[in-house]
Amino acid sequence: MNPIIVLYFLLMFLIGTDTFLISPLLPVLRETYGVSVASSGWMVGAYALGYALFALVIGPLSDGWNRKKVMLYGMIGFGISTFLCGIAPSFAVMLLFRALSGISAAIVTPQIWASIPSLVRPNQILRAMGIVTGGLAVSQTLGVPLGAFMADRTWSLPFFLLGVFALLLAIPIRFVVPDLPPEQTPRRSPGLSILQNYRSVFTARNGKISFIAYFAFQLGNFAAFSFLGSWLADAYSLGVAGTGQVMMFLGLGNLIGSFLGSRTVNRFGKNKVLVVALGAAGLLYLGISNTSSPSFVKAGLFAIFLLMGTLFPVMITELQSLAHQARGTIAALSNAAMYGATTAGAYIAGLLYGRTGQFMAVAAFTMACFILSLGLWLKAGKRDVSVQHHATQGHSS
Repeated sequence: MNPIIVLYFLLMFLIGTDTFLISPLLPVLRETYGVSVASSGWMVGAYALGYALFALVIGPLSDGWNRKKVMLYGMIGFGISTFLCGIAPSFAVMLLFRALSGISAAIVTPQIWASIPSLVRPNQILRAMGIVTGGLAVSQTLGVPLGAFMADRTWSLPFFLLGVFALLLAIPIRFVVPDLPPEQTPRRSPGLSILQNYRSVFTARNGKISFIAYFAFQLGNFAAFSFLGSWLADAYSLGVAGTGQVMMFLGLGNLIGSFLGSRTVNRFGKNKVLVVALGAAGLLYLGISNTSSPSFVKAGLFAIFLLMGTLFPVMITELQSLAHQARGTIAALSNAAMYGATTAGAYIAGLLYGRTGQFMAVAAFTMACFILSLGLWLKAGKRDVSVQHHATQGHSS
């Protein structure tokens, strides 16, 4: 296996773990800093906000820089800021360090997605994307139980370990990853570069359709995911430990799907995978919302996130193919779309679940989002075929 892809797997595992780890630590951190439940949520929000906002700027700028250097400096910043979270003397300082961690992660992550097409053969891109996505799946599987386990000892320990691990991973970035110079001529000013890169993405064939399709997918995905814990607690009286076990099923399914997705696509084709996976995932959400069997819920969620793990690399690969000279911009936009969908999905799901008291309402919304996403992806695929057909006719004439 390509050692750089293994390194990227570890980087995504580390960044993903830092993201998921904070959730089980919130109770002890709230008590440590003496803040309310509502205020403690800002320790999650500061990270997400720092990530989302900075990614929109650093993504386009990095398209004109050496991606290796950007990744290296971002990883060093991530390691230092995460380590400092473990010694934050006050709530305000903790928010600052969490925001810096999010900003640093926003520097690293777009470089990973954007550089994969430059480092592997075209027929290996989807497989590499799946392996790297597997790092996020493993972090989702281990992040919550690992955080809960460490919180019983000292809340500082996970920040210290992640910070040191991040600084150690900066070493192979320096010596294993080759230089990744820009695929475009540097612009005269940063502001002009950002605008031109965004324009090149949105004016690319299928650019707008593809991003709307991706947003619709993540909107439904995170609408359901955001209220899984509340539903499991209300319907099955599961506590934190029980919910954590269910989350491990999610992560395991996501991991398997990430690794097997490329083989599935190569065998059946992208469109068939999109149709079957999105349709089946939506139906499974409707199914588990109408069952009284916890075992069926676990099996259903495992299957759903196996399908999600298969779909995510396919969609990211499609987005990255829109404009090869602006891959950092694409990665930043896809991250922003995901965080925007997370916020909107959680809000809509909160309204639906709060007013009906039924997860079925959320599942129905998720199904509608998946159908919309599928229609848009298929429309983009038809446009690609049409353009290729006309190009072939023009060449033959």
